[in-house]
Amino acid sequence: MITGMLYLIFTLAIYFVSKQLYKIRPRVYLSPLLITPLFLIIVLMWNQIPYETYNQGGKWLSAMLQPATIAFAIPLYKYYDVLKKHAVVILVSVLSGSIVAMFSSAFIAEWMHLDSTLVSSLIPRSVTTPIAMNVSQTIGGVPNITAVFVIITGLLGTVIGPMVMKLFRIENEVARGVLFGTSAHGTGTSKAFELSSLTGTISSISMILAALFTLGVAPMLITVLIK
Repeated sequence: MITGMLYLIFTLAIYFVSKQLYKIRPRVYLSPLLITPLFLIIVLMWNQIPYETYNQGGKWLSAMLQPATIAFAIPLYKYYDVLKKHAVVILVSVLSGSIVAMFSSAFIAEWMHLDSTLVSSLIPRSVTTPIAMNVSQTIGGVPNITAVFVIITGLLGTVIGPMVMKLFRIENEVARGVLFGTSAHGTGTSKAFELSSLTGTISSISMILAALFTLGVAPMLITVLIK
């Protein structure tokens, strides 16, 4: 128990230090979502610490991800009128984006000749971690591998997203929010809040909708996506 608490505190310390660095210099390579796991991997491998030993404390962080999503209710309430006005556009856009994300993930995995377990692990990569891990387990994937894909997707989304907006001159806050929330889940939502509160709010609800769509659609499409 004491060992687990030490690993938990160690992980939180790395996260908060990297977060402060990111505030000083907001570059993707200094993102806490990149620095924290990389640093942990190096430390665990260097000291030959089994993942199961580390996870005695790390599992509590995974458990807290699910109730933490309740915090998104605050900005949703604040911009309720805007969300209501653009509800149809947001729903259609997120549904389309979620389906494309699942099919494209399966296509890339099949193209790379990955086995069915890895294909299943890759399919829910575009939604928030707790939902992605649940979907992965439901459709025969490996939740821990899915979590890695989710982090990679989020980081790539925060890098490519601004480029896409600049290339296609996307200035509408609703469109920007849907882009980040649907394609880059929580990491993209953090980036969206850097642009504006409204963009971040739209990204929040897009992320939640994408997770719900994927949770409901992925099990039905798995027989089509994996041959």
